[in-house]
Amino acid sequence: MIPIRNKKKTLQVTVDEMRNFAFAYVEKYAPSKQQLKTYLLKKYLKISVTNIKKQDLNDLIDIVLLDLEKNKFINDKFYSETKAKSMIRRGNSINKIRSYLIGKGIRDDFIKETVNKIKDENSDQDFFSAIKICKKKRIGPARVEDNRTLFYKKDISLLARNGFDFETSKKIMDLEKEDYLKIIKLL
Repeated sequence: MIPIRNKKKTLQVTVDEMRNFAFAYVEKYAPSKQQLKTYLLKKYLKISVTNIKKQDLNDLIDIVLLDLEKNKFINDKFYSETKAKSMIRRGNSINKIRSYLIGKGIRDDFIKETVNKIKDENSDQDFFSAIKICKKKRIGPARVEDNRTLFYKKDISLLARNGFDFETSKKIMDLEKEDYLKIIKLL
């Protein structure tokens, strides 16, 4: 027998169902508040619940998000700090970290706080991140000395695409091989 799906859902059933979807998503992905909101909105627009308007759905999602935030299941400040630390370990620049967090819907005050914390911990973080990129991609001072001048423009543009400013890129590209190897041993 095929179950009938035309039963109208009550508001409480919808909120409970939405909360369950949110818990499952938080457990699997550890998202930011904006990512979770987008997920829930897409989920319910795809289901196309007929008796609920889009604005009401938005309000319900906000209620669920506030509840999750109050119970500390989602925390944008913690999210921005952990993502920034992980991106620094991979060798990303501060500019790339900032643009990533903006893209994830993190508030500006959390982003500024995270970036200031990074700068306080290490005043020249971009320099060391650029060294990591050079090691990973084998560019700049990691190249064979004969090829460095041939690929100078290509390497400096790769650093620029990774969010490093011109001064930092130039400082990295002008680094001697011996100095580079000493810095790598410290990292």
